Amino acid sequence: MQLKEIYQFFQTPQPHFLSQELAVCYVMSVLLRKDSYGTELINQLETDYPTYRLSDTILHNTLKLLESEQIITSYWKKVEGGRRGRPRRMYQLAPQWSRQAAELARLWQEYSLSYSRSYEVLQKLKLRIDPHNLQLSS
Repeated sequence: MQLKEIYQFFQTPQPHFLSQELAVCYVMSVLLRKDSYGTELINQLETDYPTYRLSDTILHNTLKLLESEQIITSYWKKVEGGRRGRPRRMYQLAPQWSRQAAELARLWQEYSLSYSRSYEVLQKLKLRIDPHNLQLSS
């Protein structure tokens, strides 16, 4: 590895994959606003938070955990514009968990905002880095 590669890494950082703890908080933040299904949760994360990714496995395990704890429930619904009209398994927050879900959603918002700010600082810093000289320019 060369120093130049380190600077290139910060110019195009890799996406940050959510752990199950973060996935729980993210899912709660979405389900507080509306019911959703798995693919929509993944796509919405990538749209709303471009530096984050959520794997199918982590999402599946998260939904399974939340459902087994009766924090969320599911039902089948035919979604408009869905692929071949296939019904989707929709998830919704159990009403008695709304207060705890709001707290978890707040943790997600704080975490994602903190990470976004760090990312922005790195982006501003890279504008002042000359990778050819490998020195900070003023």
